[in-house]
Amino acid sequence: MDGTILDTWYPSPEVVDLDDPEVSLVSGTERLGASDIPDQLLKLVSVDNERMVEQVAVRTTIADLNASPVDAHDVYLRLHLLSHRLIKPLTINLDRALHLLSTVVWTNKGPCLPDHFEYLRTALRSRGLIHVYGIEKLPRMVDYVVPSGINIAEAERVRLGAYLSPGSRVLREGYVSYNSGTLGAARIEGRLTSGTVVGKGSDIGLSATVVSERSASGLREPLRIGENCHFAVSAGVHGISMGNGCSIGPSIIIEPETDLFDVALGQVVKGYYLNGQSNWHVRSESGYNVPTVRWTSS
Repeated sequence: MDGTILDTWYPSPEVVDLDDPEVSLVSGTERLGASDIPDQLLKLVSVDNERMVEQVAVRTTIADLNASPVDAHDVYLRLHLLSHRLIKPLTINLDRALHLLSTVVWTNKGPCLPDHFEYLRTALRSRGLIHVYGIEKLPRMVDYVVPSGINIAEAERVRLGAYLSPGSRVLREGYVSYNSGTLGAARIEGRLTSGTVVGKGSDIGLSATVVSERSASGLREPLRIGENCHFAVSAGVHGISMGNGCSIGPSIIIEPETDLFDVALGQVVKGYYLNGQSNWHVRSESGYNVPTVRWTSS
């Protein structure tokens, strides 16, 4: 009721062809009247006095996805486009997107403001038991978008704005943030931070981590894991992209300054030496003080 945008749901977002001379887009969000929306959505326009929110119908347009988002409606549309697989991660501008979103109490009765939530809980109890799923800025993806052909064991662990290709599996301990995901069928049992993508046939093992570095501005730098890569239990990379056909052994974390012994070169190299290269394998081997790097032919 105070004007805070708690969330926006776009049931049928679309991307239009700007090469069409008859298409002219102006960025912004407009509130719609009853004559502008289908009958099945009209019943959703209402006032929820128990949650102290007004549900309104809007139409949001983004003329240029390379421009920074301007408000919460804009951010939510970009997140929907990603989860609907209409655009791929790392291809649009999400600079400071989270700064435009409010912290929300996500419940089975709808989103609420955190302030005075215990008062709201009392009012909402008339509808039955209240389940609080989390208190944060990003909601669960499956409450807004359910892409076809995927498995998600725990809904809490995939944020709106995740991109999951058909055939992908996010296991119970897996986590996929916004503007990240799989570019082909992959198995995720570890953690993907925002700004990271994983290629077809890759396996991110239990408790493994794929972490993109933050720039001086606080934004995530893009990080890519190629096809057919394997992360063993508790393995990970931080700020290092991988080409195709790479693997990391158990409990090894590779950062740009991590010391590794390249068996082919016969010398110690730094982790950034592997950045973007294919067909390398890092393991802990007896007789070496640091993890070893071995290479295979493509």
